[in-house]
Parts: sequence; C-alpha cells; structure tokens
Amino acid sequence: MTTRTVPLVDLGKQHAEMRSEIDAAIAGVIDSGWFILGPEVAAFEDELAASCDAGFAVGVSSGTDALLLALMALGVGPGDEVVTSAFTFFATAGVIARLGAKPVFADIEPESFNLDPQAALDAVTQKTAAIMPVNLYGRLARLPTTEIPIIEDAAQSVGCGSPRGLAAGYSFFPTKNVGALGDAGAVATNDEAFADRLRLLRTHGGRPKYFHAAVGGNFRIDALQAAVLRVKLRRLASWNATRRANAARYSELFSFESISDIELPADSPEHIYHQYTIRVPRRDALRAHLKERGIATEIYYPQPLHLQECFADLGYKPGSLPNTEAAAQTSLSLPIHAHLDEDDQAYVAKAIAEFYGR
Repeated sequence: MTTRTVPLVDLGKQHAEMRSEIDAAIAGVIDSGWFILGPEVAAFEDELAASCDAGFAVGVSSGTDALLLALMALGVGPGDEVVTSAFTFFATAGVIARLGAKPVFADIEPESFNLDPQAALDAVTQKTAAIMPVNLYGRLARLPTTEIPIIEDAAQSVGCGSPRGLAAGYSFFPTKNVGALGDAGAVATNDEAFADRLRLLRTHGGRPKYFHAAVGGNFRIDALQAAVLRVKLRRLASWNATRRANAARYSELFSFESISDIELPADSPEHIYHQYTIRVPRRDALRAHLKERGIATEIYYPQPLHLQECFADLGYKPGSLPNTEAAAQTSLSLPIHAHLDEDDQAYVAKAIAEFYGR
C-alpha cells in the first residue's frame, strides 16, 4: 500500500477557505479598540444562542470554564456531589473537584459511550447537587428523568440542538467542530435568571464595575475569539452535515472491505461526529499499524477518570465501572473532519482491512 498522510484534523485546509474573512474579522476588532466583551461578543452570543436554539448564550474563556461557571452559578460547593461520567476529558470532573464538591462516577452505555441514565440515578444521594452527562464524540446523551439540575457537558456537541437541562457548556478549542484560534467556550441556557447569574460571575461578580455582589472569576471570552467564531459559526451546519456524510461513508467502506472485527459507532439523527470512534480488538497494535501508514488516530480516553491518581481517595478500583473500562481499552478515533478527502477515507479503510487480514 502506498503511504500517504491523513491527519486527524486539518486546520490548514479549514482556515484557507475563509482566511480573508478571518483576517477582516480580526482587523475589525483591532480597529475598534474593544477587546474585552463589547459588541463583538454580544453579537456572537446572540448568533450562538440562535444556532443552538437557546434563549441565552454567555461567552466564556474556555470549555472548562463554561462547566466551572455553570456549577458556580448553580451554587455547587463543599459537601455537594455531582454525578457524571468517568469516560470523558478530565475537565468534566476537574471542575467539580475544584469547587470542593465530590465527583461521583456512574458507568456508561457501551453502545453510545455516554452516561447510563439509570446508573446515574442509582448514584444519586441526598448530597447530589447536579448531574453532568457528557455528549461524548458529538452524540447526545440520554438524560435521566429527575428534578435534580442537569448541566450538560456539551463540549463536543455544539450544533446538536437546544440545551435540555438547566444549561449546556460548550468548548471552542481549535479542534472542535467550530473552533477558536485558542481557548474559548460558552454556556447556553433557557433560564434568563441563570444567564444573568453567569454574566455576573464571569466578571468577578462585579456589577457595576468595582462593586461586587458575589465572588466570581475572570471567565470572559476575548472579542478577537468571538469575531473569529462568528465567521466559523456560519459554516457549522454545513461542516456537521459533512461529518455525518463522512461517517456514513466509513460505514460503507468497512462493509465493502468486509471488516467484521470492528464495532462502528452507533448513529442517531442528531449525532454530529466530533469524533468517529470505533471499538476494536488489538487496539494499540492497530494504531501502530495505521501510524506506520501515515494515518493519525487518537485514543479518547486511555485512562478513565475514576482510576486517575488524583481521584484515588474516592475509592474506585479496577472493575468498578466495567463498561467504562472496556471502552478505554478498545476505542480508537479515526479522522472524520469536514475537510477529509474521500480517497483518504478509502485509504484508512484499506489499511484497517489489511491489519485484520482482509
């Protein structure tokens, strides 16, 4: 097989197609002299809220800070518990611990990689202040039926629809489906009072300036990032549609190559494939095989959060969350970005078929 290079994400291609628009947006902010909050941020928040079918969107400094701010606005603190998934990026549980609360991990559904709603309810105690499902890989998690506030970790699912709980926290890390030129995030909600609380806390709880009603933080999104995100947001629906088409093409290719060894990601109508994650035997050997052929892959996530050293005092042991641990040992994410070439996808499928002797 002829070797070629297939990157996991190709930001060069993405930015090339809109470089003049991005340059103009940045120049506009520089010329305005308004770099903190202001009209550019307000316009981005309005456009994001409309895109997410949400009543309100509050731009913040990162996806991590989006989750942290949402929990702060909810009043989560020492003595509280927050039920969440252990199969996710560290920030999901890290923000809970940073507030002095206790992360309580529940197992996932094997077919979706998302928090099992019944397992989440089984983990609820009198100390539970919130449940934080994760819409992993761009697929919406099934939510438990409960009166407990739900904060969605929607870092990987921007464009999937309206916040379904109290709020949803988004990330615009550069490699997300719509990414900034650095860190940025947002919280979306349909609760006006909660949105007002978010805005207060993102500016050190000051309103007006130098008069502080609460202790918040500096969680403001930069106007420069908001301007760039406005350019990209106009393309989000198209990019997500392309990702879905790429996912369907992978399924066809794997069927054509008669690869029965792999488990394909379960589809759903709102799945926007932030990642295309398969489950495979001999995962690490397959990854090495693909790397030799110039194909980039990633393991999201090799060590579940309940087994991380920093959470050892929570008492979880290997075997505590069997579905989570199995996913960590078998999952592998393939290139799925919106600028992926069809020939590259065929190359990826043939390389995987070669590994499994097809």
